[in-house]
Amino acid sequence: MKTEHNPNIDELLVKSMLDEASVAEQIEIKQWLLDDDDNQRYFEHFELIWTESKRLARMSTADENAAWERFKARTAAQPQEVKVMPMYPRPVFRILRMVAMVLMTAGVGWLSYLLAIRSSSHEMLTVSSGMQTLTDTLPDGSVVTLNRKSSISYPQNFEGKTRQVQLTGEAFFDVKPDKSKPFLIAVNDVTVKVVGTSFNVKDNAERTEVIVETGIVEVLRDTQRVRITPREEATVLKVSSQMRKNVTVDEFHNYYRTRRLFCDGTPLWRLVEILNEAYEADIVIGNERLKNLPINTTFDQNSLESILGVVSETLSLKVEQHGHQIILK
Repeated sequence: MKTEHNPNIDELLVKSMLDEASVAEQIEIKQWLLDDDDNQRYFEHFELIWTESKRLARMSTADENAAWERFKARTAAQPQEVKVMPMYPRPVFRILRMVAMVLMTAGVGWLSYLLAIRSSSHEMLTVSSGMQTLTDTLPDGSVVTLNRKSSISYPQNFEGKTRQVQLTGEAFFDVKPDKSKPFLIAVNDVTVKVVGTSFNVKDNAERTEVIVETGIVEVLRDTQRVRITPREEATVLKVSSQMRKNVTVDEFHNYYRTRRLFCDGTPLWRLVEILNEAYEADIVIGNERLKNLPINTTFDQNSLESILGVVSETLSLKVEQHGHQIILK
């Protein structure tokens, strides 16, 4: 059965917050909480307002005691035609004054609380991978895998008509389908737009590259728009406004996720390019005639030394190291 609201409960709760409630009053409060679930919710709301009000009071630079003294001085200076006797004992009057103060600040406290919640939903979170790859789940359930030295920024909740994120570096996206809310990735002056698909986005000093594994992706830059499908890629060059669409010739964009290099007639220059990037190496080909020699093998989580050993044996090359530079001859 739902109980009626206790008209004295606010006074009891204030005394409890001030640690001035007697044992009998504490028992009365506990019984009131047990009477109805609504009472428990009322108490939680009251406690939240009280806590928030105390926080605001700590943040305030006003001298409350000085303000109270000034108020008393002003009222004492006014002519008093009628002497009014207090209706309550002095301790109760002080408690009621505290209740009034809480109620006066409650509105501000509650408004600040609501504004804090609202602003937090728009606050951008930034996740950085550092020197290791990192997988993160976005608020909509989409999954992103960041390559090393990459970062992504996104809101705590995707509100509005789109799901917008910002990317620096390289990442693979597996986007949760939602036709009513397109997924947008901003990377420099390029925008990648999808609904539900998986694809890789890579940005460096020379170009922005998007490679699709599943679904359809739109790549936009200024007035240009390119739509790409599985095993297609869009490349936007930094030095010009040119946007190109090509068929992907290898799967090296997957290396930082799979740790596997699948070479199927891959020219040596292309493998060297990937090795330099993946291992932060400085490998150069010392003879022009070697650049297009094909390689047909799979390197699965191999060390750089092991890969170069296989390349050397397969193509009958010499591997020389001069300081930090590795030369293939």
